[in-house]
Amino acid sequence: MLSVRFWGDRGSIPCPGPATVKYGGNTACLEIRADDRLVIIDFGTGIKPFGDWLMANDFKKGPIDTDIFITHTHWDHIMGFPMFTPIFIPTSKLRIRGPVSYEDETLESIIGAQLSYRYWPVRQSELSAQIEYAQIKETSLDLGDGLWVTTKYLNHPILCLGYRFEYRGKSIVTAYDNEPFRNLFPTGPADPSYNEDAAREGEQVAKEENEKILRFFLGADVLIHDAQYTTAEYETHLGWGHSSYEHAINAAHKARVKKLVLFHHDPNRTDEQLALLETEYRTKLRGKTNMELMMAREGLVVDA
Repeated sequence: MLSVRFWGDRGSIPCPGPATVKYGGNTACLEIRADDRLVIIDFGTGIKPFGDWLMANDFKKGPIDTDIFITHTHWDHIMGFPMFTPIFIPTSKLRIRGPVSYEDETLESIIGAQLSYRYWPVRQSELSAQIEYAQIKETSLDLGDGLWVTTKYLNHPILCLGYRFEYRGKSIVTAYDNEPFRNLFPTGPADPSYNEDAAREGEQVAKEENEKILRFFLGADVLIHDAQYTTAEYETHLGWGHSSYEHAINAAHKARVKKLVLFHHDPNRTDEQLALLETEYRTKLRGKTNMELMMAREGLVVDA
């Protein structure tokens, strides 16, 4: 069986409090299970409760041995690393992979920089776990036991990867932080910077890149998609690297996705607001598609 459990689903910054109890206030952290295999996506603050859960459950069966994939190195996706309990256990084996935007900095140095005395009382050199780091780009990897992962660059201010996990005919895809590609050249002849050839080429390139993303999603059993904004909010946040609910839903529908999980909730979005939006979009889709739609929330488990 292939499944995903959500330990953190917020974007930008953790937001604990009475208004975020139902859907949660921790930043991105996903647990993928392919039968007995464990894969982790992102070191957001959700990794803290997940690490504690692993020590109380999986650790009883043997050492923690896992592949960890980082979507990108923005702080909300790595800031929980210093509080991930398995990094202090000598028998833990952690293979950490992810993209790096600046070649003079390694994935290890970026994540490990949090473990310096100016920020934290424990240094990276003092960790006990067996940790391997690897920078990855667009690729396909055989993780063993029939589990594969394929990566795809998304549209975000720094290099960011989406992941497609496939296991025994089932698939789970992540697509956050991601903004739809758009033409960056002026398209109106009245604009002093307008160039007809550049405008035409810009439209074509944006179309092609968005089609590549749809092919990456195609037929997924579960798609976990960025949905930080409403359409109105998205128009005032162009270039921030996130999607609207409407874009996520339309893209998933076009790609014939079976289950869509809306993810990376805005930190200002309350439980009440998320519940209303979930009901609204489910109502709009009723009778138009067989795709199942849900909001990510901490503790939610979705089977592929």
